[in-house]
Amino acid sequence: MVLNFAALVVGLIVLVVAADKFIVGTVAIARKLGVSPLLIGLTIVGLGTSAPEILVSAIASWQGNSGLAVGNALGSNIANIGLILGFTALVSPLAFNSGLLKRELPILMAVSIICYLLVFDGLGMIDGILMLSMLLIFLVWLIRSAKKDSNKESLVDPLEQELVDEMPEDVSEVKAWMFFVFGLIGLLASSRLLVWAAVNIAESFGVSDLVIGLTIVALGTSLPELAASISSVLKKEDDLAVGNIIGSNMYNLLAVYSLPGLIAPGPVAESVISRDFPVLLTLTGVLFLLGYGLTKSGRINRLEGVGLLLAYCGYQWVIFQSVVA
Repeated sequence: MVLNFAALVVGLIVLVVAADKFIVGTVAIARKLGVSPLLIGLTIVGLGTSAPEILVSAIASWQGNSGLAVGNALGSNIANIGLILGFTALVSPLAFNSGLLKRELPILMAVSIICYLLVFDGLGMIDGILMLSMLLIFLVWLIRSAKKDSNKESLVDPLEQELVDEMPEDVSEVKAWMFFVFGLIGLLASSRLLVWAAVNIAESFGVSDLVIGLTIVALGTSLPELAASISSVLKKEDDLAVGNIIGSNMYNLLAVYSLPGLIAPGPVAESVISRDFPVLLTLTGVLFLLGYGLTKSGRINRLEGVGLLLAYCGYQWVIFQSVVA
């Protein structure tokens, strides 16, 4: 048991470090190939921060632990909104200034509802293909919307400037490729170790791999988003902090949640339908309302951040009670 927990901790640490180096290397390579900073920030960085969830869920599904994969996808999204945005708002209240982000919010809400409707008869190959197709459509829309906003000389979206400011400039080509290769190797190795440890722990305590995915694994794979959001808000880059979460949640639903259907089609636990997805939909709805603002410009203040944190803690308590019952 000690070995399993040690492997879990080591896997999470290596996963976070490898994800960071992988993103730095990928972004640097893309910049040297002439890809625009805005396109890099909206696509490559978003996929990079979701790389831990993607690899963990792919490996788990391949090994027949689809519950872990589903739990990782949904649990990460719940942690992103409840824990990460809640904690980040405590550090500094978050303001929604980007028009692009506000246009993404209803899309995220709609995608969340569609993915929920797909789960009632289990996750199949067609469901997985549909979600990946939706991801492709979303990326095309995102790129076109961003370019359209960039062409408006009188209006520069705050998110674009924050993305440009965060792009690494001083990474040599050799160093960039080293970060990319070793980051990818680290992601693959740590994801494999993490899945192995998580499954062993689940079996030792007699709980489902879904529960482990919703709790320990989801929290661990969300650490890159937590680091990115706190770093952004400390630099007064509120839109980037919120954008990381919205983008990550979109990728988790369409790229991560689709993997069990593509690799290991089958039914999902009833608790996903009655407990986990409704919690995710509720938190996404709250984020939608906060983003648009009921009485003033969209923002998340400290009190609302406390509310998000309490919601996340309450959800974890419900899961704990279901295990010990």
